[in-house]
Amino acid sequence: MSEIQPVILSGGAGTRLWPLSRTKYPKQFVKLSNGKTLFSETLERSAAIGTNDPIIISNEKYRFYIQESLIEEKQKGDIILEPIGRNTAPAIALAAFATLEKSDALMLVMPSDHRFLYPEDFYASVSKAVSAAEKGYLVTFGVNPTSPKTGYGYIRRGDVLSDDICKVSRFLEKPEKATAEAMLKAGGHYWNSGIFFFKASVYLKELEKYAPTIYRGVASAWNKRFRDLSFIRLGESFSLCPSDSIDYAVLEHTDKAAVVPMDGGWNDMGSWEAFYEVSKKDSSDNVCVGSVMTENTGNCYLRSSGRLIATVGVSNLAVVETKDAVLVADRSRSQDVKKIVDQLKLEKRMEFDSHPLVYRPWGCYETLVLSDRFQVKRIIVKSGQQNSLQMHYHRAEHWTVVSGTAEVTIGDSVKLLTENESIYVPLGIKHRIRNPGTIPLVFIEVQTGAYLGEDDIVRFQDNYGRAEAGEVK
Repeated sequence: MSEIQPVILSGGAGTRLWPLSRTKYPKQFVKLSNGKTLFSETLERSAAIGTNDPIIISNEKYRFYIQESLIEEKQKGDIILEPIGRNTAPAIALAAFATLEKSDALMLVMPSDHRFLYPEDFYASVSKAVSAAEKGYLVTFGVNPTSPKTGYGYIRRGDVLSDDICKVSRFLEKPEKATAEAMLKAGGHYWNSGIFFFKASVYLKELEKYAPTIYRGVASAWNKRFRDLSFIRLGESFSLCPSDSIDYAVLEHTDKAAVVPMDGGWNDMGSWEAFYEVSKKDSSDNVCVGSVMTENTGNCYLRSSGRLIATVGVSNLAVVETKDAVLVADRSRSQDVKKIVDQLKLEKRMEFDSHPLVYRPWGCYETLVLSDRFQVKRIIVKSGQQNSLQMHYHRAEHWTVVSGTAEVTIGDSVKLLTENESIYVPLGIKHRIRNPGTIPLVFIEVQTGAYLGEDDIVRFQDNYGRAEAGEVK
């Protein structure tokens, strides 16, 4: 059996899935209707087909989501943190250097935000591709198109190598609809899945040949790597590395590109239309998730995170509700949601960046009320965990325990609080809260002050390697 090294790319923000997916909480970590996340499903595929623990390439913002997912799935893996995103060519090069530390295994590179309705079919395609990858081909997996999608890249197959494996004739970027229709009619074209399979050494050799600046930048950053808790951090030279995709940097130039057909009910889950396609529908062809009521409604994707969504006399819509935003879009235009996200980013609105519910390595918090001079949060601290020892220049806090037990440090004082007990944290005083119990600690935090931004945090000690101000608790 060939040695297969799973590689999971998990740096994307999934902006077309706003308002559920945000910069600090992207789609791969959002729980689906089955209770799983796309990232955890990718871990399951990794364990099913890989012979080694996965190598995960991500960034600072998502490191604790990844760590928590590995714990939940009872898996281990190397987590490599990019100081700044540089697209897939450098990210895969990092994984290749990490792979070669152990062996020249076949790297199976998978985005963390895809879904397979029939993963066994995907495993069969990978098994079929082993012979080509062992012979030195850079294999990509092409999905048989079922419609003229304009949101996908395409692959044109070339000469047959063996057993339905072909050389790549050409990569085509996201086409206009007429071009996509012509390719579908002509045949011999696949959707580009963004999943790759090759020897680590072969990829690095081709990268050095066709994109030497990327190769040298990644090699330098890798040689200066260091461990930080359970994470691998890189040398500063990575930030100087050019940003490019594997398609542009290598695959469009090499004569070693091959394509293997794949199905398995693949979906890149890149839009609400994609979620509609893979979800169970009612008798009116609606997908209803959460608290939803419909009347004379058809062909809609309706998703509530809490509040009731009620629709009357509408069709072909995507309606997605979160606590701080509601999206209403024509289902056929769901790719254009990114334009709304660009506007939010330009106006520096909070809805672009994070949810009211924010996960942290010690637990989570949810903003209940936010006004000019006060904010109310519901905070949950997991058993045995604690936030950082910190202080604020601009706000005071009042904590009331709802359930569980809290060990509270304020200045030089340490106290235990139980249900219905509260304590005041003055402005400018060092403080921290810890859960010494076996059940989650739930408390309400009321902040008051002239400035309530999350960058008003000065850390003095932290169990999770967070030293910089501005990262929440």
